[in-house]
Parts: sequence; structure tokens; C-alpha cells
Amino acid sequence: MAVMSLPERVREVAPGPATTPPSRRLMRSRRRAGLLMVAPALLHSILWIGVPLVAAVVLSFTSYDVLTPPRFVGLENFRDLLGDDVFRRAVLNTSVYTFFTVPVAMTIALLIALMLNAKLRGRAIFRTAIFIPQVTATIAVALVWLWIYDPRSGLANAVLSFLGLSGPNWLSSTDWAMPAVIVVGIWQGIGLKMLIYLAALQSLPTDLYEAASVDGASKVRQFFSLTVPLLKPATFFVFVTSVIGAFQSFDQVYILTDGGPANSTTMMTYEIYKSAFREFRMGYACAQSLVLFALLLVLTLVNRRITGGDRGTR
Repeated sequence: MAVMSLPERVREVAPGPATTPPSRRLMRSRRRAGLLMVAPALLHSILWIGVPLVAAVVLSFTSYDVLTPPRFVGLENFRDLLGDDVFRRAVLNTSVYTFFTVPVAMTIALLIALMLNAKLRGRAIFRTAIFIPQVTATIAVALVWLWIYDPRSGLANAVLSFLGLSGPNWLSSTDWAMPAVIVVGIWQGIGLKMLIYLAALQSLPTDLYEAASVDGASKVRQFFSLTVPLLKPATFFVFVTSVIGAFQSFDQVYILTDGGPANSTTMMTYEIYKSAFREFRMGYACAQSLVLFALLLVLTLVNRRITGGDRGTR
């Protein structure tokens, strides 16, 4: 066996040269490169989000009809909102629509995701079929549902007639118009929620479920003790985006009912549209938009406080 000399041993044991921290010039170069990469997205956000938001805040304190210069009126638009019975009805309708569509669609989407997460034949076909309504134009979806709800030749009343029941005049009845719109909202919103839940389910650690099975936990116990808590970040994201989408519902109401009958299906976004583009009360429409923004902000913060936001990922 060869015997190493002392210098060779010293060279073998001695540590290599210490890594020097990046120079200040290199750090500045990296910072400039990072800023350059985010500049297009930052510019887009400033132009299409920041500027319109500031403009909406400024115009909400004015009387502006597009044809004449804005005239400062202070809080007059907001005082008018407090006495606007139609807008109060729109806030109530939007809240009812959100209250029913969001939790029902989330529950159905989670159940479908659980089924599609199992090893089933033709899973890709089922996933595609469930997701198609999400990527289909809302106007096209509304036109299909117009035929379904047709009182004379529609599918809904045909099924009820086959069962020996008399179907209502769905979209012309103050009692049935809102439930009909809610059904459309639930049906169309399931696809994206299902996809998000499915992706979250596929990323859950399997070792926890194996340990729970060894301890004798049933599938139901595993679902409520493991799956539901681990899905909290995905649930928070789905809930926030679903609430925002529900509060921004416009297309299906515009096509199906035009806000009627008797304002029974009018929504906040529909009233904003009417104020801005039918009555040309831009300042009043901006005040309505700020109320919508404030409601969404409050709901998001409350839900983040209740669910813990993204703390489940840490």
C-alpha cells in the first residue's frame, strides 16, 4: 500500500478555496434582469388594472355622461345608492345567487373529483365532458338553456310532463326565474372547480393515508380527518374565485331574463351595465362598481380569516 507524504495529506484534507459572494455589479445585473422580465406584466397590470381602478374611484365622485366633462358632486352618487331600491334588490339577488351556486357547485365538484381520482376506465373522457361547459362561451350556454326552459317545447317541461307534472313558465315567473338562473350557474361552474380539486387530490401525500389505513381508519374518517384539512388551500382558492365569479355574473342574466321579471334576477353587474351603457351615468356606475369591489374585498378577507388562507401549505 502506497504511503502518502505529509504535503499530499495536507493537500487532501485542506479545504478548497472559499466561495466568494457575488460581486455588487453581478447583483445589480441580476436585479436589472429580473425587473426587465417582470416589466411587461407590471406594465399590463398598471395600464389595465391600476389606471381603471384609479379612474373609477375619481369618477365615482363626479357626474359624468361621456358627452360632457365630469362635474364633481362629492358623495352624491353614494347617497343615491343608499336610496336606490333596484340596486338594493340587485345586491340581494347577487348574494342569494352566490349563496346557492358557490357551495353547491363546490360540493358537487369535490365529489366528482374524488370519483375521477379513482382508477376508472375512460377517466379522460369524463373529465373533458365535465370541463367543456367551463370553456364554452356563456352566451352559447345561455342560448341552450333558453331552449331547455322554453315553456312549450323545452326539455325541462317535457321531462316534467312525462312524469305527470305541469312545468312552470321558468324565465317569466318571479318565483322560478332566479332558481333557473342558479341552476345554470351551478352547471357551468362545476368544471373548473373539479379540475382544481382533482389536481389538489393528486398532490396529496399517500403515506398519510397508508398510515391511517394501518391504524384502522375508515375511508370516511380519512376523508374528514385527512382529505378535507389537506385540501384547505385549494378550497380557499376555489371559494374566492367562485365568489368573485358569482358576483360578476352578467352574461347568463342578460340573455336569459334581461334582469326580469320585475327585477327578480337583476344582478349588481347588470345594474352597473345599465347605469353606464343605457343611462350613461358613468359616475353612478363607478360608485356601484366600488360597492361591488368593497363587498368582494370583505368576503375575501373574512374567508381568509376563517379558513386560514394559505397557512395549510406551510
